[in-house]
Amino acid sequence: KILCTCAKVVPLLNKRTMLSSGIVSLDFSDSFSSMYGCVCSVFLPDSTFPADRVQHMQQVTTGLKLEVEIQMNKVSKLDIFLGELMDLTVRVAMLESSPDNYIKLDFELLRIELREFEALVSQLKDSLNSSSPMLDSLYAEIHNMTLIVNQLETLDKNNLEVIRIEFAKLQRKLEECQKEQDIYLVSKWHVTVIFLFFSGNCNHTGIMSVSKPTLFQMNAHLNPGYQYGGWGKDSKPVRGHESMHWYGAYSSPTVYEFYLYSNYDKLTQRSSFTHHGLPQGYEGTGNNYIVHGNTVYYQAANPFRMSKLNLTSSVYSHRQVTKASESFTYTYSPNQYLDFSADEKGLWVMYATDEAKGKIVVAKIDEKSFGIENEWTTSAFKPLVGNAFMVCGVMYATRPGDLKTEEIYYSYDTETGEEKYMSIPLQKFQEKYTNLHYNPTDQRLYMYNNGYYVSYSQPRLSSLLLPFLLR
Repeated sequence: KILCTCAKVVPLLNKRTMLSSGIVSLDFSDSFSSMYGCVCSVFLPDSTFPADRVQHMQQVTTGLKLEVEIQMNKVSKLDIFLGELMDLTVRVAMLESSPDNYIKLDFELLRIELREFEALVSQLKDSLNSSSPMLDSLYAEIHNMTLIVNQLETLDKNNLEVIRIEFAKLQRKLEECQKEQDIYLVSKWHVTVIFLFFSGNCNHTGIMSVSKPTLFQMNAHLNPGYQYGGWGKDSKPVRGHESMHWYGAYSSPTVYEFYLYSNYDKLTQRSSFTHHGLPQGYEGTGNNYIVHGNTVYYQAANPFRMSKLNLTSSVYSHRQVTKASESFTYTYSPNQYLDFSADEKGLWVMYATDEAKGKIVVAKIDEKSFGIENEWTTSAFKPLVGNAFMVCGVMYATRPGDLKTEEIYYSYDTETGEEKYMSIPLQKFQEKYTNLHYNPTDQRLYMYNNGYYVSYSQPRLSSLLLPFLLR
């Protein structure tokens, strides 16, 4: 505070006085005429202005402002995070209900299969009564595969594809090794008898046994809900498509599409396929279809009839089977009225008739005219049969055993009319299956087992005994 008083005074010397009271007295006599003068008093506070505190408050204010901005950004990001969390929750829920739940089963089944291969190698060693570099190498590969399976299960489950590829390679090696054992020499009474297992021809008297099943993997859709379907190879491949594999799977008995793969590896890797969708009005049902001569043979849904689709020309053909009944189907699946099969003798279709009171009728198909060439009535009552297939003109029928076993219990020879009852176990991984057929090109049985690819290596056939006297 400044207080000034001006009056006419006697000229004084210019001076500045600090009083004890804190009042500063200034003489401005030089600023005025000699007749006037002013005296100003400046009153100062007891303490100086707190500039440091003001600066600190400004820093705090700036810091608070930044903190508020940060928190506001966090709040805005929180909405984004909540949205991402919701999306993640949905994805986890989908994952929980997806086929990944069955990956553990895939690993366990691979272990089972590897143990079976190990036992097979041991049996081959015993049959040879000696070891060999090939068998030793296979045994080492099986051991390494087992270690890889265990490691993959604890790591990235997506790497299951790697083990499947290696698994297929190992299987092919084992098959090659088995083929080398198709001739057994047994010496007795100085006569050597050669047991020949005639693969791909019909110089035998029928099936004696079936190998343990080989589980390749879940269907190409990786969907356990696709319980209906089929898979296999072309039973009469055209040139250039000898290795083609086919597949179809659905959540109901309806048949509406097929997938073709150039070879087995493409099928297991689910890559590079050709898709064939059946247009409206051409859909099928029953899932007892096959591919024969690059043509899909299947049962049309409406109207009920035989149908075929030429995969080269995309031309459809149809034939009515007037005797076939829609009143009798197999045990495990509805609508299986027409069951197509192919073997060394050609193309067949099996169905039940009202005239035969539900018993299976085997019919030979003329491939050129797509008509019925001949028929044979069997004693197998279709509703009690799990499925049926043809081998060398002989129909084999299965029936349920228990949850993991099917039984081949009946056969009918179309050439001789001979019927046989037997008990040949057919192991399976799941109780139900919708497609079982034999392929003469590789002598395998193919099964679509409740969403899984299953196959059986060539059935053990009753062999002809050809004695040879050796010098």
